[in-house]
Amino acid sequence: MSPDTQHNAKRMSLIVTKGTLDWAYPPFILATTAAAMGLEVSMFFTFYGLALLKKKLDLGISTLGNPAMEMPVMGMHMKMPNLVSALPGVDSMATTMMKNLIKRKGVASIEDLRQAAVDSDVQMIACQMTMDLFEFKREDLIDGPTLGGAATYIENATKCEINLFI
Repeated sequence: MSPDTQHNAKRMSLIVTKGTLDWAYPPFILATTAAAMGLEVSMFFTFYGLALLKKKLDLGISTLGNPAMEMPVMGMHMKMPNLVSALPGVDSMATTMMKNLIKRKGVASIEDLRQAAVDSDVQMIACQMTMDLFEFKREDLIDGPTLGGAATYIENATKCEINLFI
């Protein structure tokens, strides 16, 4: 983008706070879609969302606190009651089911969506406080994200027409 176009471009910021497979999709889909529509996009990864910037992803699903979760099984939709999450292996089973569903439906992987965000010049900011708190090292993360804190996010967010908390 030229400096003139960049000055007039609409902007969107996202705070990414969740690091599970199901919660990884919304921020990356929204960020890459907005970038494809010509918006300048920044993503601020904090707390458990910071795990989405790790070089090697091992994302899972948690059924706890997700009463709306329904998985298509044998032509029906199976609900996952919260009580089921107390059983050993349920989260692993739900993760396997979700990964199989994603593959079967041809949905892009989080790694692919993350790379699309990088390729689309989405600005990714890793929360320095979270890095310190969880003892992440810069080399644990993919290349590209900058480090910043709450002030970095707020300074950026005040220039954006769209601010999302995911």
